[in-house]
Amino acid sequence: MRKKLTPLLSALVLVSAGATADNQTGLESAFTAIEPRVIEWRRDLHANPELSNREFRTADKVAAHLRSLDFDEVATGIAHTGVVGTLRGGKPGPVVALRADMDGLPVLEQTGLSFASKAKGEYMGKEVPVMHACGHDAHVAMLMGAAEVLAENRELLAGTVKFIFQPAEEGAPPGEEGGAELMVREGVLEGPDTPEAILGLHVWPDDAGSLGYRSGSFMAASDGIEIKVTGRQTHGSSPWLGVDPIYVSGQILAALQGIPGRHIDITKGPAVVTIGSIQGGVRGNIIPDDVTMLGTVRTFDMGERERLLERLEATVTGIAEANGASASFTITGSNPVTGNHPELLRAMMPTLVRAAGEDRVFEGNLITGAEDFSYYQEKIPGLFLMLGVGDPAVPREQRPSNHSPFFTAQEDALIVGVRTLVGFALEYPGSNAL
Repeated sequence: MRKKLTPLLSALVLVSAGATADNQTGLESAFTAIEPRVIEWRRDLHANPELSNREFRTADKVAAHLRSLDFDEVATGIAHTGVVGTLRGGKPGPVVALRADMDGLPVLEQTGLSFASKAKGEYMGKEVPVMHACGHDAHVAMLMGAAEVLAENRELLAGTVKFIFQPAEEGAPPGEEGGAELMVREGVLEGPDTPEAILGLHVWPDDAGSLGYRSGSFMAASDGIEIKVTGRQTHGSSPWLGVDPIYVSGQILAALQGIPGRHIDITKGPAVVTIGSIQGGVRGNIIPDDVTMLGTVRTFDMGERERLLERLEATVTGIAEANGASASFTITGSNPVTGNHPELLRAMMPTLVRAAGEDRVFEGNLITGAEDFSYYQEKIPGLFLMLGVGDPAVPREQRPSNHSPFFTAQEDALIVGVRTLVGFALEYPGSNAL
């Protein structure tokens, strides 16, 4: 359930949209000075990525930076490796939060960059390559840059800013908790400096320096699923003597793809069912006892989400039973829908235009990817924006996507992210009125 804006913010939304005062006047030299440092931090972080809940070096670097800026408070070890810094401005005003995620992915980098990752990590008991294939290195560097600009100009800041450096956005390792959900549970949005709004940025393959938004739902809710089909092992030459879970799994796979298009009201938003992992058997002449499938379900409407999950489970268990097998359907983790609070978005639109330029702020399409930023938005109004980092000289469809081993960022876009973060802190409705 989305939270309402505070009465003060609600009253200021309409006048804020027409405001012409640029609260970043005089900060141009600060942005110019910080840009090369942001790029330097990004390259260092890119070369040294860490997996979810293992962001030890990254957290140490962030905490040391915030302390060097004489932050009022710097808390570490939140949700395992999270860092939260508190900066109080020179004038009274509201509390807002800015968030960056810190973790990398088990991906072998193939960008050919001079600072490409050669890092290794452990994932599910195996040594794996690690890469910032989703741009979290850029997220951290931009928020570090915003922290420095605001700390050096705190006399302009009316209110308080909480800087949330979050681990495990990509998902905690099996058997662990983590990410935004755990940070919220551990009180990052509570206490004497409780934020009333939050901003998050995510780099995206759109044209470098652009800002994409969508009022209301923007990124899908995501549910991880595990399907285990249990049959009875037998020799491959005599399938009638056992129950073949591989054959049953094939029927389930085919049936699952028909459910979104035939049983769900797609006028309320698209739905996607994907099975990305199938494990079963060790030899070609042995029918195994069981098969395990892992996948995700993406939706934009909470009512249709419930209907889809119920239909998926009924289909899985029904097909298994019809074949003499049994099956379990388990939801392994969930993220709610991520979006943009309509009133807050409207109020902050002038800030976005100042940060990126009027011709570079645009309404984007629904994104079926998911983000755990939604857990903050369940508590307070929030904005989640896509910062374009793609090379405009390359056709959009040919640009590597997030999670690709070729994904990278045009570094001249990062200062737009810094401007956006700083602008939100300085120009959030209510800051100027107090």
